[in-house]
Amino acid sequence: MTDSLFIGGADADGSGTPNVAQELLLKVANRHGLVAGATGTGKTVTLQILAQGFSDAGVPVFCADVKGDLSGICVPGSADHKLHDKLVARAELIGLENYSYAAAPAIFWDVFGENGHPVRATISEMGPLLLSRLMGLTDAQEGVLNIAFEYADDHNLLLLDLKDLRKLLNHLAQKDVRDEISREYGNVASASLGAVQRNLLVLEREGADHFFGEPALDLSDMMRTTLDGRGYINVLDATRLINSPKLYSTFLLWLLSELFERLPEIGNPEKPKLVFFFDEAHLLFDDAPAALLQKIEQVVRLIRSKGVGVFFVTQNPRDLPEGVLAQLGNRMQHALRAYTPAERKGVRAAAESFRENPRFDTGEVITQLGTGEALVSTLDAKSAPSVVQRTMIRPPSSRLGPATNAERAAVQAESPVAGKYETVIDRESAYEILEAKEAEATEEAERLAARESKAKAALNKKKTRAKSTRSRRQTPLEAAGKQAARTATREFTRYILRGILGGMKR
Repeated sequence: MTDSLFIGGADADGSGTPNVAQELLLKVANRHGLVAGATGTGKTVTLQILAQGFSDAGVPVFCADVKGDLSGICVPGSADHKLHDKLVARAELIGLENYSYAAAPAIFWDVFGENGHPVRATISEMGPLLLSRLMGLTDAQEGVLNIAFEYADDHNLLLLDLKDLRKLLNHLAQKDVRDEISREYGNVASASLGAVQRNLLVLEREGADHFFGEPALDLSDMMRTTLDGRGYINVLDATRLINSPKLYSTFLLWLLSELFERLPEIGNPEKPKLVFFFDEAHLLFDDAPAALLQKIEQVVRLIRSKGVGVFFVTQNPRDLPEGVLAQLGNRMQHALRAYTPAERKGVRAAAESFRENPRFDTGEVITQLGTGEALVSTLDAKSAPSVVQRTMIRPPSSRLGPATNAERAAVQAESPVAGKYETVIDRESAYEILEAKEAEATEEAERLAARESKAKAALNKKKTRAKSTRSRRQTPLEAAGKQAARTATREFTRYILRGILGGMKR
């Protein structure tokens, strides 16, 4: 194993011919890096040769395949390729000896489980801050989500997938529960709660339900090496995911955060434990709130002590905040266009980020670079940036272009994690617990209602019987009246009979 990666050949004396090897020392690769340049200038190929170089050095790699081209890293290049002659000629020009084609060991991942092993995280692992960013919540709505997580923790409600979170929010929307929460945790406005529920629905429609759940990703599966000591290259198929830019960037930030939280401190190792390439990096910072930017800067600054190197891949260095850009020691700048005042300003900013080379105007050269050329400055053994050099990037050993579906399927079938993540696990969590509580509450309410109905019926029956008894029982006045009526009737009857019988006797 080598202690450095060969990047390409630098024109160190201004002769117009690459005559000095441009290398990246493994011991400073955890000081992070930047690969920048306009579309079509060779960023993806640079990412490919760096990833395979780290793999050959025994370093596991994670990278996102946004366009589908990077999947070819699992297949060796071929003499039948239309660019074969140019690749061989470039290798000779820059002094790359024994150039040959070779595949890199790869594991394919896909949030949607279509072009790779499913990759998932739980709602609890994601946390309220990243979820708020993912759903585009306001500060007030984020506060409600924080209270929901606190409530779930205090009541032992596991939040694993979106249906758990949706059930929890529905539970909190009940008036008696919301009143209780407002007393214990703070005010929960029904309008804010409703907004969170609506944003959650939008998130589901974008396909985020594929990402949340179990089995969750085991980070050790992304830090594997082969039996011959090469690091696996974890390729996230993002061709569909990139259509949901917030989900894409939030997922990668979550992955970085998990690495930061779980890996032990190791200081400055001889080579990184993992190298992480963040393609389309500008998506991470677009519309990011201050709290999130602060978290990103903290993770980037401190994760190097965990042995993780992060390389941001973007079109222009200005896409990154100054606090992050200042921490990227190894830089590869491909060509930039300068047609507008804003673009010219971007070129100047990119040029000023390099240690100046007195032989040329950096800002001018950036606009003149050809495809596969870059301005390169890496850290030396003392972590000082080298003078920027115009460099011809080496040709890749793996295929330029995507792997076929059959080639990808063959790689997946032989993957060390084949079958581990394909079947969804749905264990008891907040959804099931709250469903059971609601069912129990419904049954109890039905029992109380039946008991109350029965008691009411008994009371009505008692009232009816009492009324009937009162109607049969005579009061003293009624009895006296009836007795007087009977006596009068008898006397009248006797009077009539005496008159009739008396007349008959005479």
